[in-house]
Amino acid sequence: MRSPRGTTTHMLIGYARVSKADGSQVLDLQRDALKAIGVDPSHVYVDTASGKRDDRPGLVSCLKALRKGDVLVVWKLDRLGRDLRHLVNTAQELADSGIGLKVLAGQGADIDTTTASGKLIFGIFATLAEFERELIRERTRAGLASARARGRKGGRRPKMTAAKIRLAQAALRKPDTIVSDLCVELGISRQTLYRHLTPEGALRGPTRESTSGSAKPKRVRLRTGDFL
Repeated sequence: MRSPRGTTTHMLIGYARVSKADGSQVLDLQRDALKAIGVDPSHVYVDTASGKRDDRPGLVSCLKALRKGDVLVVWKLDRLGRDLRHLVNTAQELADSGIGLKVLAGQGADIDTTTASGKLIFGIFATLAEFERELIRERTRAGLASARARGRKGGRRPKMTAAKIRLAQAALRKPDTIVSDLCVELGISRQTLYRHLTPEGALRGPTRESTSGSAKPKRVRLRTGDFL
């Protein structure tokens, strides 16, 4: 909003959220709290969705509407973010854009990044979030080290298993196999297939790279039940 002379008028922008759309949760309490603090009802953005979801259209619109000098007001912190890290990142992005954050109730009710004391409280939250990230990294490293000590490797399981290789070999040796259909049946990509096998169904050496990008594989037809 701008005044007639062109000077910017800083606004309070509210955000409210409930998790269920069946009517068992209502927004009235949050709307009333936001209105009591001075948020115009027309400047309140709402969502009916889980806080863990990234695709919350109300929150997206709310963040787009905020301008430098505005203050985002939420009833409780858990209405805004998925977890502590998400909350800290969101608040930091707001601060970098010159936008304040004010929490009215619950845990974090003292957060008001437009004041010195509120910034101090938020700084503590940010420290806790970094501590949480470090704990996760340490647990991940410890888990991988423990797995390696037992002969297991971390990471995703390979898509191309020994059983799939045998099935693919049998199929590629048939003249009527369609490679694209074979890949769909096995749940793999053409690149994965040719990383392990030649177009004729022979195993590739461990150091040889797939030639699927340089040599066009033959097109053969696959009949259901021929190899599965």
